[in-house]
Amino acid sequence: MQTVDFSHFPLAAGDVVLDLGCGEGRHVISAYVAAQVHSIGVDLCLDDLRTTREKFQDFAEPENDNKSFGLSSANALALPFADNTFDKVICSEVLEHIPDYQGALKEVERVLKPGGLFCASVPRRWPEKICWALSEEYHNTPGGHIRIFRSGELRRDIEQLGFARYHRHWAHALHAPFWWLKCLFWDQQDENWLVRQYHRLLVWDLMEQPALTRVSEKLMNPLMGKSVVMYFRKEAAA
Repeated sequence: MQTVDFSHFPLAAGDVVLDLGCGEGRHVISAYVAAQVHSIGVDLCLDDLRTTREKFQDFAEPENDNKSFGLSSANALALPFADNTFDKVICSEVLEHIPDYQGALKEVERVLKPGGLFCASVPRRWPEKICWALSEEYHNTPGGHIRIFRSGELRRDIEQLGFARYHRHWAHALHAPFWWLKCLFWDQQDENWLVRQYHRLLVWDLMEQPALTRVSEKLMNPLMGKSVVMYFRKEAAA
């Protein structure tokens, strides 16, 4: 389930790409598959990194010297990379988990080359507020969401570091009701019939990608997309 749309975040041959907070690998692997790039994923969770490594095996091209893949356990506030290392940086559904998210953004600015592209996505404000209202556990779980962003404020935080936004869209409208159901039936979500049936729908949509749900979600995203996705260019050095 990809949040970043590479048609708005074009990958060029030879790019060095960072997926900051890569989780179980959806974007770091997708970037590797999409182009001849050097794709690097960073996360604090070793279990997620192991899962990413296992998933990657199906896509590895060990004989292709024009691309590479790497994973590292690191803190977003102290990335183990030199200044101006990356051509592209992705930070998808991560900033809402980080107490000092502005410190993480400063690290993104530091490691991204002048003229490089940055994609940030966070939960959209009003669907997220419903989740918080339905379940205390949703946002009080260790490692969970600790804030609800206003997208305009996050945009200003990023632009103040020397970025210019060039595109925005919303994503995952079909997932918003699923999370509302999970929050409503939090204590029995694994056994609840509605939650299980909706999960089956999402799995079917992911595997089959039928035209009906793809078109429906595209139409619904501006209204109820669960994520807001923003694309920025770092200003070139003077």
